[in-house]
Amino acid sequence: HVQLVESGGGSVQAGGSPRLSCTAPVRSRCRYDMSWYRQPEGKEREFVSSVDDDGTTKYADSAKGRFTISQGDTKNTMYLQMVKLSPEDTAMYRCKVVRLCGHSDIENFWGQGTQVTVS
Repeated sequence: HVQLVESGGGSVQAGGSPRLSCTAPVRSRCRYDMSWYRQPEGKEREFVSSVDDDGTTKYADSAKGRFTISQGDTKNTMYLQMVKLSPEDTAMYRCKVVRLCGHSDIENFWGQGTQVTVS
């Protein structure tokens, strides 16, 4: 069973700057398209940010100007640097990875989630 490894969540004060990370299992000659989603308690899951293997990034309006997404050198690790957090950012953050190996070997992975609580 393939697992994504997430870290970096926890309790932070308003205005804090935690960094989340997500690492996918590595295979050679694969591309990794990675994204973050979050789900506040009692609400729907929402897109936060994504980074493609070629470096293209996207952000939700709520994340623009405050969150920065990046990939590590090996492309199977993703980071989400968050700044200026407010209580509205409190949620379970989950990473999603789409791994494409060769022309058609596609696998989707979801992390277990890491809770970020802002007070």
